[in-house]
Amino acid sequence: MSISSIWLFTLFCVIYGSVAEHHVYRNLQSVSSGSTNQPYRTAYHFQPPKNWINDPNGPLRYRGLYHLFYQYNPKGAVWGNIVWAHSVSKDLVNWTPLDPAIFPSQPSDINGCWSGSTTLLPGNKPAILYTGIDPQNQQVQNLAQPKNLSDPFLREWVKSPKNPLMAPTSANKINSSSFRDPTTAWLGKDGHWRVLVGSKRRTRGLAILYRSKDFVNWVQAKHPLHSTLGSGIWECPDFFPVLNKGTLGLDTSVIGNYVSHVLKVSLDDKKHDYYMIGSYNVAKDAFIPDNGAKEFVLRYDYGKYYASKTFFDDGKKRRILLGWVNESSSVADDIKKGWSGIHTIPRTIWLHESGKQLVQWPVVEVEKLRANPVNLPPQVLKGGQLLQINGVTATQADVEISFQVNNLREAEVLDYWTDPQILCSKKGSAVKVGLGPFGLLVFASKGLHEYTSVFFRIFKQQNKNLVLLCSDQSSSSLNKDNDLTTYGTFVDVDLLHEKLSLRTLIDHSVVESFGGEGRAVITARVYPTLAINDKAQIYAFNNGTTDVKITSLSAWSMKKAQIS
Repeated sequence: MSISSIWLFTLFCVIYGSVAEHHVYRNLQSVSSGSTNQPYRTAYHFQPPKNWINDPNGPLRYRGLYHLFYQYNPKGAVWGNIVWAHSVSKDLVNWTPLDPAIFPSQPSDINGCWSGSTTLLPGNKPAILYTGIDPQNQQVQNLAQPKNLSDPFLREWVKSPKNPLMAPTSANKINSSSFRDPTTAWLGKDGHWRVLVGSKRRTRGLAILYRSKDFVNWVQAKHPLHSTLGSGIWECPDFFPVLNKGTLGLDTSVIGNYVSHVLKVSLDDKKHDYYMIGSYNVAKDAFIPDNGAKEFVLRYDYGKYYASKTFFDDGKKRRILLGWVNESSSVADDIKKGWSGIHTIPRTIWLHESGKQLVQWPVVEVEKLRANPVNLPPQVLKGGQLLQINGVTATQADVEISFQVNNLREAEVLDYWTDPQILCSKKGSAVKVGLGPFGLLVFASKGLHEYTSVFFRIFKQQNKNLVLLCSDQSSSSLNKDNDLTTYGTFVDVDLLHEKLSLRTLIDHSVVESFGGEGRAVITARVYPTLAINDKAQIYAFNNGTTDVKITSLSAWSMKKAQIS
């Protein structure tokens, strides 16, 4: 769980400490007004009807149903009173809520039930490992299993009487306040299960490795699977194999010379999710990053995104990625609207053919929500031109656009490498150069007093072309109490042989953008005051001085998902 605090579950649920990525508001944990005016509630992204949510927990597919557990406050729109809420789906788009699956009830979790993962044991038997907070406010690892395996809804879960299964002791030198979020376990060829728990030792982040033959009695390995100096606490770790060639997903226990492994961590110090690609040394139980990488550089998402979790979908043979998106509005506004937090659209992920990074794409099922297609013919978008996209619901849409860039001599020269987010902040959509900015304006009001821009810029550095993808929220709202951060990243695209694509999912207060066919993703939360409901508009734009060609442009209104 993305938490750096502890909370005490007593009659009055008093909170102590601070919380990663968000703050603890002791006097507001049971406050939720739930305004009837809700222009920012999403229509097809996952969120419960009210209150606070954060990390997705323990997703799995069981007897034809997808199960999503998630950190949830049933009493208010700020963090606190956390339980494992539970929803099920047939398609990862439409969800039905069930009663909470896990809540404080035994000494090993009486002060909190935090994040964890599900593992399918032999015989298709689900088992949840999760972090509990014990009476001494120590973080410990617990086990829960279904009461009735014949129930496809997995409504009831029974906690092991042997909990906690893993705990800090003076002998194992584990930091009792930084020991959380067990991964999905994998089965080694020696018949022993292995699981990782996120932790730190001073400033060194590490994935502590445990082994077990029966999934109940766990022994800590002598060495962590991997660690990096100066990274701080590793939250919500994830470790899984990916095919070196191909897009199919793999069961977490697959090992072989035809796969690479991904180690992902949520870095509390940076408030982002990072990953490395490398190999798994089975003999040493060690992760070896490719090219000798010493630190985490790659990110799943370069916007507002944290505490992600993957699972193997054995039905469609794919690996699915889920993630939490926090609000950019003020706490007062969250309480007024009565909810806080959403999850991204589930994404299928695989290793890019280059082997250098992962690719992400919205699950195909979300396309069932598409309606009223609009297709514009290929056309030149001249410098300074604004092209309105009519015929779609601008606050609830899916837009795919591709550009062809021919005159690369007009690319702006970048004399030295600059952090892409800083570059996007300095060179927003209003700053004109040769090639760019060009892309989409979404949540745009009449007269462009408000708009969110998602766009590309082309640079040249040492005779190489650099493609910058930006999501600029600086003009997204007249409400300056909102977080108006601009996000950005470079996209690894060969402009000489590829078109430049952008897909953007627009949903009332979220802009989820996929550049370069999923090689770069940026998620933003925006809360316009003018560009809401039927007052919002969408444009394709080119604010550069050089023409670019739109090779394809398709847009759809998105129907509302059934999320009870």
